[in-house]
Amino acid sequence: MKLIPLNKQSKKAQKKYHARSRRDWNGLKPTTRVVKSKKVYDRKKMQKPTIEQE
Repeated sequence: MKLIPLNKQSKKAQKKYHARSRRDWNGLKPTTRVVKSKKVYDRKKMQKPTIEQE
């Protein structure tokens, strides 16, 4: 079997090669594992209740 350089292969063959070499996440979605920055303002975050004095 002849070895053909990757850049000479068809786009479909290149895609298949790169898909094989990628890591498998076993059903996990890596985008859901991102931790949000604490410095970013969040409207939904509970705000401290104000104490009204009479």
